[in-house]
Amino acid sequence: MPIIEVDHVTKEYRLGQLTSLKQSALNALNRLTGRPVEQREPFKALDDVTFSVEQGEVLGIIGHNGAGKSTLLKLLANISKPTDGRIAVRGKVAPLIEVGAGLVADLTGRENIYLNGAILGIPKAEIRRKFDEIVAFAELEQFIDTPIKRYSSGMQVRLGFAVATSVESDILIVDEVLAVGDLAFQRKCFDRMEDLIKFQGNTILVVSHNIRQIERMCKRVLLLDHGHLIADDDPKVVCDEFYARSQSKIAETSASKSAHRGRVESTGEIDLLEMSIEDANGKKLDQVTTGSTFSIHLRLRCHERAENITIGLGVHTTDFVYLTTHNSEITQSRVDLSAGDHDIYLRISHFPLLPGLYMWRMGITCGDTYRTAFYGENLLSISVLKPHQRHVPASMRDGFFALDGVWEFESHPESSVT
Repeated sequence: MPIIEVDHVTKEYRLGQLTSLKQSALNALNRLTGRPVEQREPFKALDDVTFSVEQGEVLGIIGHNGAGKSTLLKLLANISKPTDGRIAVRGKVAPLIEVGAGLVADLTGRENIYLNGAILGIPKAEIRRKFDEIVAFAELEQFIDTPIKRYSSGMQVRLGFAVATSVESDILIVDEVLAVGDLAFQRKCFDRMEDLIKFQGNTILVVSHNIRQIERMCKRVLLLDHGHLIADDDPKVVCDEFYARSQSKIAETSASKSAHRGRVESTGEIDLLEMSIEDANGKKLDQVTTGSTFSIHLRLRCHERAENITIGLGVHTTDFVYLTTHNSEITQSRVDLSAGDHDIYLRISHFPLLPGLYMWRMGITCGDTYRTAFYGENLLSISVLKPHQRHVPASMRDGFFALDGVWEFESHPESSVT
């Protein structure tokens, strides 16, 4: 039997501000006299959502802001009730929906551990037994008897996360709390989450905008969009769908604003008039396959003579992970460009990126000091598809790059195994 069942659940809110006492009295009078009462517009944060979660499953929930992710978690944590439908949760729930909720500024860290633990349902004896572990994890040994109003925001978050993850529960609900504190503490958070997943067998529901962490940690992912459940599948499949929807939205927004699709910094000496992906026949492409050959076509306009030009073209993910850059100085000496328009091509053979959605960026430097004349990100999108072959191995689906290597096997049949 599933540990969580969500059956045709709808959560509806009323838009607008709360009415004043005077308006409430007028509305009551209108109802008594049969006059119409102004109704606020209803809003469905969740609309007919159905899914189930098995014991020990790690489920990711993704979607754009306003998709209904946090609303769903609050329903599962019994913080609010559905307008329609049924939710069944079998087991003790530890919600990390708002790290630090329940911390009182005037109390010390020690006092807040006991208070926040009680809010999360941890018995006092268990808190006492785990106290040293909580303090050590939060790295607050020196400050534990200091009022937390004197803590930095990062220290408060560390304390809240340490207390919340010490709960012995059947179901852990996590909402945007993995990227807390500095990088070293974030690593500790991920390690603790993986310990809960791999060794303690907890059922975990994770909401995050860090799609790569969702894809890495979860065995299954839900995609919500405006309150509707759009996809429920393997993490790779659902995350790719999310990237596709995000990229489509980015492209529409950028195209409506200007010809350039992203952040552009320019001294005004050189403008990018056009940037496109083309095949060997000059046909423009918006999709390529891993390992394919194509060209990047740049049309530049120099408003005055530019000397010692270097051009760098790079690829980054939609969340700005820089993957690679190719500089014109690698294969071409620095060049001078006269005033006017110029067509420039970068020929790319055996494109190594694995299937996914990526963006191009470009920088141009001038002069002996390599002064930046132009730099832009999100200038052009590229959708990379899997090769046209019947069987595509897992190595062509995981990661960013196809590794160009050759396997060799050597057998020694005459050797004996002892």
